[in-house]
Amino acid sequence: MDSTVKVIAFYLPQFHPIPENDQWWGKGFTEWTNVAKAKPLYRGHYQPKIPADLGFYDLRVPESRIAQANLAKEYGISAFCYWHYWFGHGKRLLERPINEVIESGTPDFPFCLGWANSSWRGFDYGCNNERNVLIEQVYPGEEDYTAHFLEVLRAFRDKRYFMIDGKPVFLVFQPYDLPDPGAFIGLWRRLAVEHGLKGIHFVAQTDDPDKIKGLVGIGFDSVNLNRLFNAYNRGLSRITRSFIRKFHLVKKIYYSKAVRFFLGPEEASPNCYPSVYPNWDHTARSGKKGLVLHGSTPQLFAEYFRKAVRLVLQKPVSDRIIFVKSWNEWAEGNYLEPDMKFGTGYLESIKNVLSEEDHS
Repeated sequence: MDSTVKVIAFYLPQFHPIPENDQWWGKGFTEWTNVAKAKPLYRGHYQPKIPADLGFYDLRVPESRIAQANLAKEYGISAFCYWHYWFGHGKRLLERPINEVIESGTPDFPFCLGWANSSWRGFDYGCNNERNVLIEQVYPGEEDYTAHFLEVLRAFRDKRYFMIDGKPVFLVFQPYDLPDPGAFIGLWRRLAVEHGLKGIHFVAQTDDPDKIKGLVGIGFDSVNLNRLFNAYNRGLSRITRSFIRKFHLVKKIYYSKAVRFFLGPEEASPNCYPSVYPNWDHTARSGKKGLVLHGSTPQLFAEYFRKAVRLVLQKPVSDRIIFVKSWNEWAEGNYLEPDMKFGTGYLESIKNVLSEEDHS
């Protein structure tokens, strides 16, 4: 498959135990802990979600990472965007999978990094509903920014690293949380040139189309729009949302309705990369407080993905980029990997739609 559209799938590395998660949630905790304990919360609710071809893998095992890459390559995924956790003062978490990918040179599959610059709270990352801060994201200043750059420089220099115009792509999850985003960007660009790179292509993620101009204005090269929760707010009336809150019901919206709000005119501009969502169900982590896109199927996803492809085909070749959220966010019910219900259906949707471009 030789599509001009590049599909980058976000990749969660939380499928191996670490001491911090052992301390917070119990010995051996991984993302699979929440996935396996999930239960249906209403009639027709698809839970639990059980992996098929790849099984309940452990990302410390090289064969698992190779199998993921082979599957992604077969179905038209261009690269993984590994979520990267740098909390300040040199503190990283969940770095083992990407470090081993870099050290071993396998799998031979493109990748980039997305800085998940956000504090971890119990509600967001574990198996209870507490909002206590588990680990805080801090920004100590220029010295720490430099140390951060040097930490990821090895990745930037890797021949597999995903580039735009010869520059390594680096995504920032919460761009406005940075005390001075422009200063951070300027420093990293200077350091990149000093270390023999052409620069860095910075991507900001936001859920607000009105912020695109401002983010580009402070130095980001492009923006990845994440409209997921906007679809809930726009797709359901205020009365319906109030009813859900009052009676503590699951935040459910039909996938067929939500997809209408995932793409807009902003995604047709060269410096804006759309997000597409095969599915979403956060209840494995957060119970009834989670959001569910109910009734997602590979067929509905294919129709929606086709619209995203047609949008980006209007752009210059270097800007024909789509982010998929996600490759393997299983506890968010948000994944492309095969499961027991749909098999490789979502992956086949991507492959088939991209093949349409090849034959057009």
